[in-house]
Amino acid sequence: MERAASSAGLSMKKQKKLKHAFLYLVLFLTSLSMVLPFLWMISASLKADSDIFGFPIKWFPEHVYWSNYVDVWTQIPFHLYYLNTIKLVVITVAFLLVTCSMAGYAFSKIRFPERDGMFFLYLMTMMIPYQVMMIPQFIMFKNMGLVDSHWSLILLGIVNPFGVFLFRQFFLSIPDELLEAARIDGLSEFGIYVRIVLPLTKPAIATLVIFSFMHTWNDFLGPLIYLTSDHLFTLQLGMQHFIGQYNTQYALLMAAAVSSIIPTLLVFVAAQDYFVKGVVGSGVKG
Repeated sequence: MERAASSAGLSMKKQKKLKHAFLYLVLFLTSLSMVLPFLWMISASLKADSDIFGFPIKWFPEHVYWSNYVDVWTQIPFHLYYLNTIKLVVITVAFLLVTCSMAGYAFSKIRFPERDGMFFLYLMTMMIPYQVMMIPQFIMFKNMGLVDSHWSLILLGIVNPFGVFLFRQFFLSIPDELLEAARIDGLSEFGIYVRIVLPLTKPAIATLVIFSFMHTWNDFLGPLIYLTSDHLFTLQLGMQHFIGQYNTQYALLMAAAVSSIIPTLLVFVAAQDYFVKGVVGSGVKG
């Protein structure tokens, strides 16, 4: 009996090891499928156009063209597009944190009639495709005189149902007794929000910063619709200069793409610990 029990235990351990090995293999292959295009982009940015689509792929080019990165910054006003994108990201993310955190606090900690119903209706707006609202929004901003202005993109980005949901779920994990004690001590609702609630929500803030930063930084459709002046272009729109009607400068396009993703990587690396905590913490309470 003891031998049978021990053999059964060993077989269970082997099954667990096989499951873990299979899971790790799937994760490795999935990660590889995501990393390989990125590595190809870096390799292509250091090649001549004639060598990019050669087969088999040469991951390490024989002749490295560092001049591609210099040409990106000199052939077009790439620095101006960089500054425009940074401006949009900073203003949009700052306003978004204020609006989403305030709305999340109201929907989680302030009692008012039909609060949960209003929150449910607000979440339903996430189900409306952007393409449905695209034309009405454009007509509205055109009537307001905001077309071909950064303010049209900023106003579109400072309200986000997902951000409100994220903050609300995180605020629900904060004990109500803590806020009641602050009210007894004489703090106003705004004082509680600023002095107590916000300092406890760094993971949620970091999570929303990463998501909103990546969305605003990589947005192409919004600038394409609302911006027409070259001096207002963002990075994603400005890189179109390397795509001509009859010719595409693929090496410069890849070099521009590599240059454009560096801030995104830096933001993610700086906030990744808080990001993981924020994603986990937002589902603590429903």
